[in-house]
Amino acid sequence: MNELKINDIKGLVSILDYSYFIYIFLIVATVLIIIIILLQLIRIFYKRKKSDEQIAYEILEKLDLNNTKDAAYKITKYGRVASTDNRSKRLFFQLEEKLEKYKYKKEVAKFDEDIINEYKRFVDAIDV
Repeated sequence: MNELKINDIKGLVSILDYSYFIYIFLIVATVLIIIIILLQLIRIFYKRKKSDEQIAYEILEKLDLNNTKDAAYKITKYGRVASTDNRSKRLFFQLEEKLEKYKYKKEVAKFDEDIINEYKRFVDAIDV
């Protein structure tokens, strides 16, 4: 029985296997994609554009009230944009009515204390 030869069964053949390299490549590619996405999200959050309301609020905060006519126009222009809630809108409309006498004239007087106080109250009421 030991003399029986089997010709159909052959020895093991070495097959090239690239699965290890493909696995490493997929891990590296996934890590790179995650890093790129995180960097983009960080860039978006740090370079976020200011809204129109924020810009108008900053202009209203830095406004020079000594130049009465220019200040009246700027308060009207930027106050409309910055007032978003009901309270600030109500204060803005009251202030706008009082500012009418400082517009559309060549020579205007300085703001009186009532208007300055109302302007400060309006700026404090703005929610940005």
